[in-house]
Amino acid sequence: MPDLLGVTNAVPGTDANLINRNMPSIPNDPRLQNVPDLNRVSRPDNRAERQDAGEDGSQAARYDSNFLAFLQRMVETPGLSRSMTELLRTYQGTRVSSGMEEGIAVEMSSLLEMLKMDEGEFTSFFRSQMELGNRFSGPLFNILREAYSGGSEVIRGNILQFLKRYSDFSSTDHVQGNLLRTLTRLTRSIPASYGNQLLNMVSELQEKMSTGDRAGGLKLLQGSIMPFLAGYTSRTNDMGLSRTLISMLALDVARYESGSPEGVMQAFRQLGSSPQLREKLGGLSEEDLLRLLEQSKFVKAAGQDQFASRLTRTAHRALRGGAGAEAQDSFRNIVFSFLINESVYMPLTHLALPLEWNGRMMFSELWADPDAEENLKHGRGDQDNVIRFLFKIDIQDLGFFDMVLTCRRENVDLQIFGPPSVSGFAGTVQGEMSRILSENGLKPGAIQVQTMEKPLDVSSVFPKIFEGENGINVNA
Repeated sequence: MPDLLGVTNAVPGTDANLINRNMPSIPNDPRLQNVPDLNRVSRPDNRAERQDAGEDGSQAARYDSNFLAFLQRMVETPGLSRSMTELLRTYQGTRVSSGMEEGIAVEMSSLLEMLKMDEGEFTSFFRSQMELGNRFSGPLFNILREAYSGGSEVIRGNILQFLKRYSDFSSTDHVQGNLLRTLTRLTRSIPASYGNQLLNMVSELQEKMSTGDRAGGLKLLQGSIMPFLAGYTSRTNDMGLSRTLISMLALDVARYESGSPEGVMQAFRQLGSSPQLREKLGGLSEEDLLRLLEQSKFVKAAGQDQFASRLTRTAHRALRGGAGAEAQDSFRNIVFSFLINESVYMPLTHLALPLEWNGRMMFSELWADPDAEENLKHGRGDQDNVIRFLFKIDIQDLGFFDMVLTCRRENVDLQIFGPPSVSGFAGTVQGEMSRILSENGLKPGAIQVQTMEKPLDVSSVFPKIFEGENGINVNA
């Protein structure tokens, strides 16, 4: 019978009190694991789901797990070329089919009509996509790049702060849309007594945004909506969907405040505090700067990009049940691929170029790296940097192609991998590609045409993706 009261003498060596008393005290003993508590921040331990400890045993926070997850997802992402091609061909001439709403067929029909282009229309479309792919283009950002490469840590910090505010400023429409969508979801995820009150504030916010009253909208968000939601959480202890939505909302509110014209001007004034930058900016006034940012090629291209808007709207409708299972899988792969290629860890420019040419569907996907071999950065000043492109092309009734274009100044090398039916005409293709390059002022070098054994991986053409040096450090 167990001795619950401890009234007898313990067997030598088995007294729990003595054992505990003789154990050495080890600060931050890794064998001890914290009990999960959402109401407080606990010290790091060796719990399996945490990754705080570095490889050297230090307790510095690790951020490489996010980068490794990006690499893994990039490998597992279905090919955008095949997904887009299958989707467009499925809907070619289709009006209504099983599991598909009539509205989605109309949406896809309108999207396909946009892709019917002649040579001039495609040139305009391509330029627009290029401008959309580079938010930081133009003389101002060229000056900032030069100053960043040779500037002090203070100058670099000021430049990065300005770029962050400009990025939020140029994403105003997107951020406003996120705010309204998240708030609308919140009104449906909390009890009606709270949701109806929030809905009135959302309507007021939408009115202020539609009239361009950014200051009024920000005041409403910070002074009324966020305190209302904080009060709701404290009274109800709701740890469900609303908590996730409120966290997302807080991030977008911070971006909305960061991207205000006043914030951009403040960051610009901080740039002017450096004599080196002030001289290069040439006395650019704050008014001129704001006008320059509002009328940049990126902003103009974003306002005129009907293809992305149409594709987004169609994907949203399809993924909410408006299309059949196969179409939903294709749209899901397309969205996932775009998200991966726009990741902060992806150092490449990515473009998608679908079109219908002379009644034949063609889809092309492009990755570009303007610094594939940074010779100047690595002390090889006698050599120019290498620019590399990867094209993935699917041509209806012809097949898939991979093309790698590498150039140093006007010297261009070209590798083309295609189906067996094309490799038999390797000499003709080489001659035509040499002619095209020469007519455009380029010097053709090695031009190879081979049969595609398997599609090229983006990471094999651009191996520096694995280095992670050209992505954005998200721990800053």
